[in-house]
Amino acid sequence: MNSLRGITSEDLFQITWVNDPTPSPQGGQLIYVSRKTNEARDGYSSHLRLLNLENQKDRPFTSGDKDHAPAWSPDGSQLAFLREHEGKTQVWLIATDGGEAQQISHLKHGVSSLLWSPDGLTLLVKSSVDMSEKNEDETEDSDKKLLQELVVDRIRMKSDSGGLWNGRRTHLFCVPAEGGEATPVTTGHYDVGDYAWAPDGESIAWIAQLPEEGEEHNDYTLTNHVYRAKADGTDMQQLTPEGYSFGRLTYAPDGQSLALLASDRSYGNATLVKLYTLPISGGKPVCLSKDWDVQMNHSLVGDMRSHLTNTGPVFSRDGSSILCLATIEGSVRIARFARDGSHAEYILPDEKEFYQFAELENGQILAAVAAVLSPGDLFLYTQPDEVGAKPIQLTHSNPQLEEEIQLSTPETFWFDSSDGLRLQGWMLKPAGMMEGVKVPTILEIHGGPHMMYGFTFMHEFQILAAQGYAVVYINPRGGLGYGQQFVNACRGDYGGGDYRDLMEVMDYALSRYPFIDESRLGVTGGSYGGFMTNWIVGHTDRFKAAVTQRSISNWLSFYGVSDIGFFFTEDQIGGNAWDDTEKLWKHSPLAYVGNVSTPLLILHGEQDLRCPIEQAEQLYVALKRRKQTTRFVRFPGANHELSRGGHPHLRVRRLEHIAGWFNEHL
Repeated sequence: MNSLRGITSEDLFQITWVNDPTPSPQGGQLIYVSRKTNEARDGYSSHLRLLNLENQKDRPFTSGDKDHAPAWSPDGSQLAFLREHEGKTQVWLIATDGGEAQQISHLKHGVSSLLWSPDGLTLLVKSSVDMSEKNEDETEDSDKKLLQELVVDRIRMKSDSGGLWNGRRTHLFCVPAEGGEATPVTTGHYDVGDYAWAPDGESIAWIAQLPEEGEEHNDYTLTNHVYRAKADGTDMQQLTPEGYSFGRLTYAPDGQSLALLASDRSYGNATLVKLYTLPISGGKPVCLSKDWDVQMNHSLVGDMRSHLTNTGPVFSRDGSSILCLATIEGSVRIARFARDGSHAEYILPDEKEFYQFAELENGQILAAVAAVLSPGDLFLYTQPDEVGAKPIQLTHSNPQLEEEIQLSTPETFWFDSSDGLRLQGWMLKPAGMMEGVKVPTILEIHGGPHMMYGFTFMHEFQILAAQGYAVVYINPRGGLGYGQQFVNACRGDYGGGDYRDLMEVMDYALSRYPFIDESRLGVTGGSYGGFMTNWIVGHTDRFKAAVTQRSISNWLSFYGVSDIGFFFTEDQIGGNAWDDTEKLWKHSPLAYVGNVSTPLLILHGEQDLRCPIEQAEQLYVALKRRKQTTRFVRFPGANHELSRGGHPHLRVRRLEHIAGWFNEHL
C-alpha cells in the first residue's frame, strides 16, 4: 500500500534551497549556501555550510541568519561573505580554520556583491552611492521629521526590484581585507553591472551604460559597454564598439582577453544571448557561438528561485576553453567552447536544470542542479566528458520529497503547429491517477514571453497534480530554447500565433490523452502568461475556469506605468500610446472583455511595478460591471517576484487561491 501523501502548499516551508557552490582553492572542500523560510514564515534565512568532497561530511560554517555570497581568499585561509545585520548587508570575514566572523565593510548603503583581489589584500565590492545634490546627511533634523517630496527628472523612475528611484547609483569600491575605509573605483551617473579583476590585480573590467553626451541619465540606451581601468579607477578606457548589450564578463587566466555574454540586439529584446571573446586591448567582440542557434544563458522559468545569480562564462583552468550555461529544449546545460573557436560541444546530461557550476583543478565539474522531482542539489561530475557517467550527489537537501510525498513525473511530447513550428510540451498526470477515469486539466502558460518551461521542479504544478488535475504546459512561439526565429515569432503578434499554439496544444493533448475531461478545462499563467490568460478568456469559452496572475490587460496604460513599459511595449507590440493607439488597443485583452464569460480569478501584488496592479484593477472593474464571475486577490507588499521569492506566507496563500478557484469551478 502506498503510504506517500500528496504535496501541499505549506510544504514550501519545509523546502531547502542550495546555491553558490564555491570550491576551496586548496581543494578537497567547498562552501555553499543553504536557504529556507524562517521560523516566523515571514521571510528567508540562509547560512553557509562546509562540505568535504572526499567523505561528503557536511556541517554548518556560519551562524548568521542571512549569510550568503561566499568567496574564498586566493590562498584559502579566509572566507569573505555577505551578512545582513541590523538592516544592512556588509562584508564579513572569517578564518577558514574557524573562529568568529568580523565585519570589515561599513558602507553607508551596504554591499550587494564582492570579489577578492588576486593578491588577497583587497575586496572589490559593489555598493550604492547617493547622487542627489542634497545629501541626506546634510538635511536639517527638523526636515527629517516631515514628509519629503520626490523630485523626478528621468523616465526610468522605478524598478520592480528596487521601487521608486532613490537617487542612488551602484558603483565599485575597494575595501582592505584587514578592514578600513572603502575607496571608490567608479563614479558618475551610471550603474555598474558585472565586473572582474584582471589576473595580475593591476586592472578591473566592468559593464556599464554611460549617459549619452548632453544627457544626465542613460535611460534611453538599451546597449552598454565594457570598460577597463587601473585598480584605483584611473586610466579608464572603453573597450567595446556600439551596438551590444553585455551581461556577464570574466578574464582569461592569461589576462589577455575577456569572455562575455552579450546580445547584438538584432532582434530587439528577443535577440539570443551569445558567447563572445574580446582582446583586452578592445575592438569588435568575436562570437564563439555564432554557429549555435542557442541562448547562451540561463532562461528557464520556475517557482523555486528568484534573483539568483546564475554562473556566467568560466574559463577552463588552462585557458583553452570556456564553459557556459545554455538554454536548449527545456534544459539548461553546460556547453564548452574552444577559446580559438575551433570546437564546441555540450557536456553533462540533458533534461536537467544546471543553474550554477565551477570547474575544479582536476577538470571535474561541481554543479548545482535541479530536476523535475528536485528543487536542486549539489553534484560532483568526476568524468564530465564521459557519456552516462554517474555523478556523486553531495547534498540531499529535501529528503521529504522522496520519502514522504508522492510527486508526478511529467511526460515530454512534441507536436507540429498548423504553420509548421515544432513545439515541445509536457503532460503532468494527477498523482495516483486511476485508469479509465476522466480528469480535469489545466493549461499553464509561462511568462517572459522570452523564457522557457522545462526540466525543473514546479511546486505549483505538483500541487495541482496532487489535487487531481492533469497539467499541460508548453513553450509556445516566443519562448527561448528553440532558436532565434522561434523566440522572435511573437513580437508584434501577441495574441496571434502564440494564441493558436496554445489552442492547438489543447487539441493535441485531447487527442493523445483520453483521460482529459474536455468539459473541465482550466487555464492560468503569470506576467506574459497572465496576458495570454486574459486574451484566451476574451476569445474562447472552452475553458471553464481561469486564473490570471500579475498580468497585462491594457498596453495603452502599461506603456506609462510599468518600469519597462515604454521600451518593452515599443519592442514587443511595435508602437507607443499616442501614435499607435489603435495597435496597442487591438493587442489589449481589455478590448475584448465584453466577450468574457469564463469565471476568472485575478491575483496581483500591490507593489508589482513590472505589471502594475492597475492592470488588474481595470480588468476586475470591467468584469464586475458586466456582472461576470470574478474575484480579485491583492497581495500586500508583493512585487512581480511573489511566486518565486516573495513573502513565504503569501506564496502559500497564492497557491491555495489557485487550487481553490479550480476546485470551486472545475
